[in-house]
Amino acid sequence: MTEVLIAGAGPTGLMLAAELALAGVEVTVLDRRDGPGLPRPVGLQPRTAELFDLRGLDTSPEADGPSGHFAGLPVALDHSVWRTRHPRVLNRTQDDVEAMLAEHALAHGAVVERGHEVTTVDVDADGVTVDGLRARWLVACDGAHSTVRRLLGLAFPGRTETYVATLAHVRLAAASDLVPARAAHFSQVTRQANGYWSMLTPLGDGGHRFVFGSTTTQPGRDAPVSDTEVTEALTALYGAETRLGELYGASRFNDATRQLEHYRHGRVLFAGDAAHIHPPLGGQGLNLGVQDAVNLGWKLAATVRGTAPAGLLDSYHDERHPAAARVLRHTAAQRVFTTPERTENVEALREIVVDLMRTSDGNRYFSGLLSGLALSYPGAQRIPDLDLTTAGGPTRLSALLHDGRGLLLDLGDHPEPPGFRGQVRLVRAATADEEFRGRLLLLRPDGYAVDPADLTRWFGW
Repeated sequence: MTEVLIAGAGPTGLMLAAELALAGVEVTVLDRRDGPGLPRPVGLQPRTAELFDLRGLDTSPEADGPSGHFAGLPVALDHSVWRTRHPRVLNRTQDDVEAMLAEHALAHGAVVERGHEVTTVDVDADGVTVDGLRARWLVACDGAHSTVRRLLGLAFPGRTETYVATLAHVRLAAASDLVPARAAHFSQVTRQANGYWSMLTPLGDGGHRFVFGSTTTQPGRDAPVSDTEVTEALTALYGAETRLGELYGASRFNDATRQLEHYRHGRVLFAGDAAHIHPPLGGQGLNLGVQDAVNLGWKLAATVRGTAPAGLLDSYHDERHPAAARVLRHTAAQRVFTTPERTENVEALREIVVDLMRTSDGNRYFSGLLSGLALSYPGAQRIPDLDLTTAGGPTRLSALLHDGRGLLLDLGDHPEPPGFRGQVRLVRAATADEEFRGRLLLLRPDGYAVDPADLTRWFGW
């Protein structure tokens, strides 16, 4: 018997496994695939990069991505106003991120079983049985077509897709002048022509991310992507002189938007695409799942250890369900501007939103929305990665959270708060930051600051 089983070894499942293992929880991940996913490019939003910093993970990009955007509208979003060390989207590949997270999870004692497709799930008051394997808890991180969700017979309410589009990763043998050589902003890579729409984004390895769809024909959602199909789209959009050299990864996506009503069902929890799906507008999918995992990990670990205060595990749903619902809403809003049918009303709305984004307050709003940096929870706020000086020398706030424990950070000369009995690590430090100098901060393992007076609410005892 293990303490926690995780279905799915994508970024969400692996990040969660690492969080649990870091906290000393026995965790096994089951995944039907034999190894990491395809080398398809993914963008790490600033908040996700910050969460990786919290665990000492590599946040160096393969290449800087274009500046942040909302629906590809021609205004760059300035993430630096949120005081982050990661003001741009970081371009990585899915297989690279999964390999990094798998290594991180395994290093802390997690077990990853490849080639194991979940077929049965039985739940009782004391735990779960998955294909004969017994555990106290199961977390479904098995994607948009979650087997666990299906086996439990759970509804997945939302909006059915209205189109199917293609995401291809290509290298070009030749390119016309219409093909962008570089992209400082996503508005420079969008195009519509001859019944097609597209985003052709140059990548650091010499390849391109080619997202395209047709206004006249729709492929089947499970239809394989062929060289011929990609070539026809490239020719229609960028001219006959643009020729496909290599198609090295492709998938279909649609604009379906769905979300589980509840993220917890007894001893089973849901995270990532198993809990919510949306179109890949604004590059949120992987990021949303990683943020689910970091929010859930420490709460489930405390529950397994028996140290969780009342209601802690349920706060996962209370915090992350609204966060995902907000992403689903703003991706739906972006769809209005990216649809091929640009009516007069859409153009009028587009002009107003562009004007709003050019104001400092408007740009800050959209930047916070897309980057994840504006996200806070009731009574829990994100704070920047402060430069600190401790008895051991200079450091950063993120480095003090590498162990995945809560942190009581004394930046003045404060007495211990009521109820403090070593539930969290106490560090005394100094900072030159005027906003935080002299304060007493209580940080959850996910990096959010809460009121030190609420110590027992979050950490028990």
